[in-house]
Order: sequence, then C-alpha cells, then structure tokens
Amino acid sequence: MKRLYLTIISLLTICFNTEAQSAKSVILVYLDGGPAQTDTFDPKPDAGRSYYGNYKGVIKTNVEGIEIGEKLPLLAGIADKYSLIRSMTHGSNAHETGHYAMITGDTSGGGVVYPSFGAVISYMKKDSYNGVLPCYISVTSANSRFNEGGFLGNEYKSFDTGGKPESKIYEVEGVTNRFINRQRMNKRMELLNKFESGTSGETMDKTLIDSLRGANMEFIWGDSREVFNLQNESDSVRQRYGKSRLGQSCLVARRLVEAGVPFVNVRMTGWDTHKKHFQKMNSMLPNLDRAVSALLEDLDRRGLLESTIVLCGGEFGRTPKVLWEAPWNGGRAHYGKTFSYLVAGGGFHGGKVVGKTDKTGENVAERPVRPCDLIGTIYLLLGIDPYGTLPHVSEGNLPILPSLLDKKLSHGLLYEIIDVKKPSYEK
Repeated sequence: MKRLYLTIISLLTICFNTEAQSAKSVILVYLDGGPAQTDTFDPKPDAGRSYYGNYKGVIKTNVEGIEIGEKLPLLAGIADKYSLIRSMTHGSNAHETGHYAMITGDTSGGGVVYPSFGAVISYMKKDSYNGVLPCYISVTSANSRFNEGGFLGNEYKSFDTGGKPESKIYEVEGVTNRFINRQRMNKRMELLNKFESGTSGETMDKTLIDSLRGANMEFIWGDSREVFNLQNESDSVRQRYGKSRLGQSCLVARRLVEAGVPFVNVRMTGWDTHKKHFQKMNSMLPNLDRAVSALLEDLDRRGLLESTIVLCGGEFGRTPKVLWEAPWNGGRAHYGKTFSYLVAGGGFHGGKVVGKTDKTGENVAERPVRPCDLIGTIYLLLGIDPYGTLPHVSEGNLPILPSLLDKKLSHGLLYEIIDVKKPSYEK
C-alpha cells in the first residue's frame, strides 16, 4: 500500500504547478470547542424553534443570496471579502479526533501521528523564511498536542506567546516581562559572560552558543519585540477589533503577518457550549463578529489580504437540534457530521458559498468538504504541493496528506473558489 501511495504521489508531483502560489501567510482563527454553524454561517430560520433556538433571525449580507446569523452584522457587511464552506465534514464528535482531523488534515486512521498544517508550512518555508520571529506562532496558546511538529520534530512546532493581549502590557512568554528592563538584562549578560570566561570551554562550542544567544537576544530586544507592543496601535484601531481576548489576538495576528510570519494560530476557547449555549453566544458572537471583520478589513486596507489566507472555524460544529431538556437546558452538543468554515484572502474568492446542508442542517446535501480538501487547497495557494511528501525518520517519505489520495476520504480541492484550474489528472 505504501509503495502504491508513493507511486501515485510521484506521478502527481510531476504535474504540480508552482505558479499556483498566491499566498504568503496564513491566519487560523480557531474556535476551540466547536462553534454552532446554525448560529453563525449556516442559519436555519425555517427549521422550527427546536433547531434555531433563540436565534430565528438572519441577516442579508452585501452579497445577494447569502445570509448569515443575526449576531454577525459586521461580517454581513463584508461578505464579498470571504467565502463560506457550509459542508465541512469528518464525522467525529470527539474533541481529540476532531482537533486532529482539522489541524493535520489526516483522517486515514493510520498509525503515524501527522504534524499540524502549521508545522508543515513551517517546515516547507524553512529555507525561504529568514525572519527573527518564529515561523509558526500561536496567540496565545496552541489548540492541542496536535499543534506540535509530529514526525517532523519539535523544531517546527508552534511557539506559544502566552500572556493577555487585551491587557495594558502584553507579556509574551520569554520575550516581554514588565519586571525586566534592558539595563537589568545587560547586567545579567555581563555576569553570564564572566562566568563563561572562567570555564575551560572544552565542553562547549562557543561559536554555536554565541550564534544562538545572539538570535535569542535579537528576538527579545530587537525590532521584532515591538510587534507585540499593541500600545503602538491607535486606540481607534484597538477598539475596532474589540478589547476582548479574541479581538486583540486578531490584532496581534495582523501585526505578525505584517512582519512576515508565515503561520499564525489565534486560539479562542469557550465554544464547547453544552449548557447555557445562547446565554454564552450573546457575548461571544458579537466579539467574533467584531474581531474577524476588523481583521479582514484591516488586512485589505493594508494590501495584505491578497497574500494572507484567513480561516475561521473549530474542530467540528454543534448539534443543529437544541438540547432543551435537563441537564443541558438549551445547549448544543458536538457535531462532526457537518459544520461551517469561513475562508478568505490569499487566492480564495470572496462572496461565494461552497456546499449545502439540508433544511435542518443535520446532513450535507451538496459538495461535502473534508479536512484534507481544505488544507490541501491552502497548501496549493502557498506553493506547496498537496500531493508531495514529508520525511519520516524511520518510514522514509510519507504523503503530505494521505487522506487526499483516498477517494473515500477526499472530495477534491476547492477549485471552485480559487483561480487555479483543476488539472486533468484530478478530473
């Protein structure tokens, strides 16, 4: 089977067109826990209160024929800047397997734990990215253990910033600490140099140490440090994003891609709403609306949207039918059968809808989209061959997206919302 996979990969790789690249960076706004698709990007106002719950209303967007949830008026006004995938599916209702599917694109069930697609992008960009900042950054923490480098190694895992970007001072782990100023750090470095000058030096490679220390000091005290200083932004800009954790994290993400970082993961927890779902959504959805609309408009205004892919979604959706009974009292459970994602920028068209669900939102009615289909399209737009390989220390070269090679696990890349023609070998 492995030999057959590699034969298929070699044939497809020969045909790969590197001219497809239009994106340089990716921002993943990850709603950890699973947002409800019927309350956001796939409303069902005619399904009855058992399904729409407290949110019967919908909003017409600035694109004729597209409507979204009533709590997202700002996003409704800029629907021409993004497309909606309403038929995402992987079938898992468990957080761990849902995370793994959406973060790696692998639903093959094999024994190899794959790296996240952020780690894959970090690996693929290692020779072309020369920035001081890490290639793959999570604001403020990675989604799960699957954000690590997998079989590529921890060199390519996510750098987690920690801290609270909504605070007056955003303290980034290992970079910004309000108790340590430059003068104090210089004294510490002087003490360290004195200590090292008194050692024999036989057990250390001083050239290597100096090189690593120089890179670290540049990261901590160089110009890159200012990327995390949100006090450099006007109050009007910060207000536009919203002073919430999500809003200010999205602002940090914009500053990071502006600095050239290839992959930024913005993680927001709290979307696992088994109980008191609508009470929680009354505050969470306006924050989401404000943050993501500001991010898209800000990127567009600065000429960055055409080179930055923006994704918004979680590991799965939530049950279209509301759980009114005790102990849930108006909650929604996990739902991997069908859910929604927002995609924008970097070569993705705006103002389009991919896929369709039935009248209650419980089943995919048209054009299912699997995790590997979405991630493979992102690779394509970044100039990465979605049918290429990755090196495994003991298994040799493995397919970058094994599920993409299995017709049962893939329904094809999203050629309908990108400006890349579907090659003949995929027809």
